[in-house]
Amino acid sequence: MKAKTIEDYLDLPYTIEVIRDNNKDDPGWVARVKELPGCMTQGDTFEELGEMIADALRGWLEIALEDGIPIPEPRFAEEYSGKFVVRLPRSLHRELVETAEREGVSLNALISAALAKTVGEMSAKVVNASKPGLPPNLTRAGLDENAGQAVPYPPASQTAHSMAEGKAKASRKT
Repeated sequence: MKAKTIEDYLDLPYTIEVIRDNNKDDPGWVARVKELPGCMTQGDTFEELGEMIADALRGWLEIALEDGIPIPEPRFAEEYSGKFVVRLPRSLHRELVETAEREGVSLNALISAALAKTVGEMSAKVVNASKPGLPPNLTRAGLDENAGQAVPYPPASQTAHSMAEGKAKASRKT
């Protein structure tokens, strides 16, 4: 089987995530390729991100190919149904139902919000090889998982999840 070239990888439909960076000292926009750890850039305006992320993608791929780093391929959205089954203790199920009722939302909406918040917090731990709060355009250190600081994420608002979390902590203490 023929090894893929950089052009082969550039033709793949990678997922580009764009996030507004509301840092009051240095606001702007952050773009990252979701499938490629550390492949990101930051710009002052949304309009300049397209060229910048294309440059970061090319640079990331060049370094990965040179250094023999495995290159993940895009994951397609149709691979996921949006449904899965979770088994949990009856007491937690009851707590979740009661919290959803108090908040006036469905159990699915409550759990979706809680999962989204948790995933968002985990995603905020993206590698940053330049300076705190700002992702690099691309450096070799950008490929190193231990290279630096987290990319700022919009602050999480008060959600039903945080209320449920507080109640769960309180019930564990009793």
